[in-house]
Amino acid sequence: MRKLLCICLGAALLFSAAGLSACGGRNARIRYDIRGEYFPEENKLTAEMSVTVPNRTEEPMNSLSFELWANAYREGAAYAPVSALYAPTAYYAGKSYGKIEIANVSGAAGFTVGGEDENILSVALEKPLFPDESVTLGISFETTLAKVEHRLGVGRNTVNLTQFYPVLCACGENGFREYVYSSNGDPFVADCADYTVSLTLPAGYTVAHNGVGSMSEEEGKQTLSVTAEGVRDVAFVLGKDLKVLSGTAGGTEVDYLYLSDSSPETTLKAITDSLSYFSRTFGEYGYPRYTVVQTDFPYGGMEYSGMALISSALHSSDVPAVVAHETAHQWWYGMVGSDQFENAWQDEGLAEYSAALFAGAYPEYGSSYEEALSRSESGYRAFFSFRSQFDGADTTMNRPLTAFAGEYEYRNIAYDKGVILFDRVRQTVGERKFFTGLKNYVASYTGKIASPADLIACFHRAGANIEGLFDSFTEGKCVI
Repeated sequence: MRKLLCICLGAALLFSAAGLSACGGRNARIRYDIRGEYFPEENKLTAEMSVTVPNRTEEPMNSLSFELWANAYREGAAYAPVSALYAPTAYYAGKSYGKIEIANVSGAAGFTVGGEDENILSVALEKPLFPDESVTLGISFETTLAKVEHRLGVGRNTVNLTQFYPVLCACGENGFREYVYSSNGDPFVADCADYTVSLTLPAGYTVAHNGVGSMSEEEGKQTLSVTAEGVRDVAFVLGKDLKVLSGTAGGTEVDYLYLSDSSPETTLKAITDSLSYFSRTFGEYGYPRYTVVQTDFPYGGMEYSGMALISSALHSSDVPAVVAHETAHQWWYGMVGSDQFENAWQDEGLAEYSAALFAGAYPEYGSSYEEALSRSESGYRAFFSFRSQFDGADTTMNRPLTAFAGEYEYRNIAYDKGVILFDRVRQTVGERKFFTGLKNYVASYTGKIASPADLIACFHRAGANIEGLFDSFTEGKCVI
C-alpha cells in the first residue's frame, strides 16, 4: 500500500507448478469456493464457503486458525482499521461499524471466535490431519460493511469488498501466524491459494476484480463468477459509475476502471508502462490479467494479487508514482510474499524503491530516480531529527506493525528508509549483481513467503555478500 501523509513538520492466474507451497516444501494449495450475495440496502454480504486445507507441514494438525480481518471494523475493536489521522475522512457519514459473524462450520468438531481481538476463528478438527492429507470444511458467514471509505466498506461512490471472508492463517515454523489488525501498514499475511467465487448482487453494478471472470444476469440480479489460482486474496470493487479503459502490456490484458479521471489514457499508459518495465527488470509477470480501479479510499493505493486500488482523491501528478508502487507490489507481495506484519520494509520498501526505478526509466511522468531518492532521504532525515529531539528515534526496521508509534514513524521506516537501504545495496554491489539478486528472489520465492534472510541469500547467490549492510539498516545501527 502507498500512503501519502501530510505531517506538520514543514481469472485463471498462471504460475509454474514448482515451488508454490509456503509450508513444508509441498506443492498442494489451499482451495476456497465462495458463494455469496451482496444486499446493498442492508450493507451486508451473506456467503457459504468451502475451504480445502492440505497439511504441508511435517506434523499432524488438530485445529486450524483463520483470520477474521473484517471484525476489525466492529464497535469496540481494540485495533481499529483506520487511524485517528484518516478516520474523519474515511468515515464520511460519522461513526459506522461492520463485522463478520460465523454462523456455522461443518466438517469440524467445533469452532470458536477468539484471538486477541476477536480476530481468529479457531476450528477443532474431527480427527488429526496428517502430513500430505487434506480436510474440507464448510463455513457459513455474514459480513456487515461499515460506511467507510477503506479496504472493506461502503463508500460514497463504490463498495470495496476485500478481506471480507475467513482466511486461513499463514503457516510458519511454529504453526499458524495469528495477527491482529493494524492501522499502520497492511497486516495481511496469507499463503497462495486457488479461488472460485460466485458473487450475486443487484443489476446495474460494474465490478472490478482480480482473476478471470464472467457475468450473467437474471431477474434483476447479476452474478459474477471468478476463478483465480495461485493468489493471496480475491478482491472486488462495485460501482455504478465506473468507466472502463483497456490495454495490453507484453500480451497481458490490462483494465483501468475509474470514476473521474481528467486523463484516463495517461493513467492507463502508466499502468501498462510500469507492468512492462517490472516484467523486464524483475522477471515475468505471474498473472494473465491486471486490473487497476479508482475507488473511494483514504490512502494512495492498495495492492491485491493481480489487482490494485488507487484513491479517487489523488492529485493527477501523484497518480503515476502510486500506480508504479502498486504495480511493483504484484512482484513484492502478490508473487513473492513476505511477513508484512513483522517486516513491512521487505515489501513496502522494495515496492517504493521499484517506483523510484520506474521514475528513472520513464521521466515523462514528471519525476526521476534522483528526485525520488532525495524525497525519501530528506523525509527520513526530517523524521530522525524531529524524533531525536524528544524520546529518541527508534530506527529499527524488523518490528511488528503494532510497535510503530504511528503512521509517520511507519512511513519513514518502512518506505523511506527502505528506499535508502536498497539504493545503498545497489551502490555497493553494482548494477549486475543487484538486479540479478532481485531476479533470483522472484525465481526462488514466487508463491512462497520469504524471510529477510531469504532475500539476503538471493543477493549472496548473485555474488553480493551484503548481510552486514542489511543488518546495519534493519537493526538501526547506521546513521543516514
